[in-house]
Amino acid sequence: MSTTLNNKVIGGSFIIEDVDTIITPEDFTEEHRMIGETTTEFVAGEIEPRHEEIEKLNYDLTRELLRKAGDVGLLGAEVPEAYGGLGLDKVSATLLNERLTKASSFALSVGAHVGIGTLPIVYFGNEAQKQKYLPTLASGEKIAAYCLTEPSSGSDALGAKTSAVLSEDGTYYTLNGTKQFITNAGFADIFIVYAKVNGKDFSTFIVERTMDGVSIGPEEKKMGIKGSSTCPLILEDVKVPAENLLWEVGKGHLIAFNILNIGRFKLAAGCVGSSKDTIEYAAKYANERTQFGKSISSFSLIRKKLADMNIRTFVLESMVYRTAGLFDTGLAEVDHNSDNVGQQSAKAIAEYQLECSINKVFGSETLDFVVDEGVQIHGGYGFIQEYRVERNYRDSRINRIFEGTNEINRLLIPGTLVKRAMKGELPLMQKAMALQAELMEPIPAPVLENTLDQEIHLLKMAKKLFLMAGAQAVQKYQMKLEEEQEILANLADIMIQVFAMESAILRTRKLIDRSGEAKAQLAIYMTTVFVQEAFGQIENYTRETLAAMESGDTLRTQLSILKKLTRKPVMNTLEIKRNIGDRVIATEKYAL
Repeated sequence: MSTTLNNKVIGGSFIIEDVDTIITPEDFTEEHRMIGETTTEFVAGEIEPRHEEIEKLNYDLTRELLRKAGDVGLLGAEVPEAYGGLGLDKVSATLLNERLTKASSFALSVGAHVGIGTLPIVYFGNEAQKQKYLPTLASGEKIAAYCLTEPSSGSDALGAKTSAVLSEDGTYYTLNGTKQFITNAGFADIFIVYAKVNGKDFSTFIVERTMDGVSIGPEEKKMGIKGSSTCPLILEDVKVPAENLLWEVGKGHLIAFNILNIGRFKLAAGCVGSSKDTIEYAAKYANERTQFGKSISSFSLIRKKLADMNIRTFVLESMVYRTAGLFDTGLAEVDHNSDNVGQQSAKAIAEYQLECSINKVFGSETLDFVVDEGVQIHGGYGFIQEYRVERNYRDSRINRIFEGTNEINRLLIPGTLVKRAMKGELPLMQKAMALQAELMEPIPAPVLENTLDQEIHLLKMAKKLFLMAGAQAVQKYQMKLEEEQEILANLADIMIQVFAMESAILRTRKLIDRSGEAKAQLAIYMTTVFVQEAFGQIENYTRETLAAMESGDTLRTQLSILKKLTRKPVMNTLEIKRNIGDRVIATEKYAL
């Protein structure tokens, strides 16, 4: 069974197939670079001078700046041109999203508006809804918010209690309920609200702030992202016109989950930008701060920290733009003028839901690592608000909770893969059975002749380890596998590391082909170190998973196979990290 269809990569297929090429930042066109520069200039000119005002949560200022962002096209990137937007591809929108992160809390206000707030209408709205709402959303005249979470339903989104009852004459729905933790709620004009019609059919509505019965609760006092609005939305007998139903009754879960997929991906893109910013702050501080008569950047432990920060950011960046490329291919097939545009959009987005969760988990945990090390490099000053890294540290923490907690996403990653396999969309079990036969034979030593051959070999072995452990889990637990959350989490972590390893390898090979090994040396260093360390983690996840499922002679046999699959030479990664750290210190920014 092929894992490509009309040149479109099938979601999740990376774990069982070799991938040849991906989209990388080195593929940016002149138009991409112009979009990036426009965003950077807007943030530098309009946002950075007013950071302190924004952090005090000034509604009027935020709205003013959102309107200015709309004037330069930053709010309409993904809105079709027919409705006042720019109709840009996902790579462009991802670059824009990455560059906005220097705007701190304001970036979240923009992200909630353009992503989860506006895209439901872009992908699932009918023509009348698009004509009515998208132009003013793209310009910033109106601001959007996404309303899914409730006081009693967070991760269990379908447990929502907000109700919608159709009037006898069929002209309007009456909505009642409370939504919680709603970004932009304090000043939003348009709310994408999820409610159950007749207590059972999960559906989506476009609610306007001016409708009778709509009210906003008090601002939450948050740990971070203080310059963004986060309030409850309260709906009391709100009469919403029937034409404000988005898509169809009972299709709300498809809208909610697919918009969350996009949100997860966008969150990871933001983590790329914030990680790069933190590396810059930390490297500059390390060069300026002196202790024992010399700059702390001369200490090898500081260089190692900066190297690790740079490596993980490089890998995350590779993953994010790879995924943007996948979306561009898939969404290009959607006919926005079709009567079934909602179904087409849902299918195109859902294709890469697994990759979105992978990006979200790896991205949020990468940023948490980077900002934590950034604070540590700053020492006591990292704990002081005067230094930007302190805010980055606080703002980062929400990302592991936003858009579905990382725990939920870890359960979704292997769960989605197994469901796709059960539907016949991926030959997962066929590949696992073929591997079982292969493992009974001696494993030949790899031929390592070229740069990255060792890393490519380890990637192939990592995929075999996943198949080995994953197939064992499916066979042992079958329909009860979803109850074995620790095993699912381990399988998810293997998949995350495989996607990360592969993204770094493919990007670096592309760099070598394009510019030669000398110019790609730093990327080679980072890929080599990351693959070595990630493979060690995969080995540990696999061993722990096998030990949880079997014992005695069966386990000993499996561990013997594990040992054969994980043979690799010992590498001096510390020396390589010194070279990477030196480059970061010399450039005082994310280095590549």
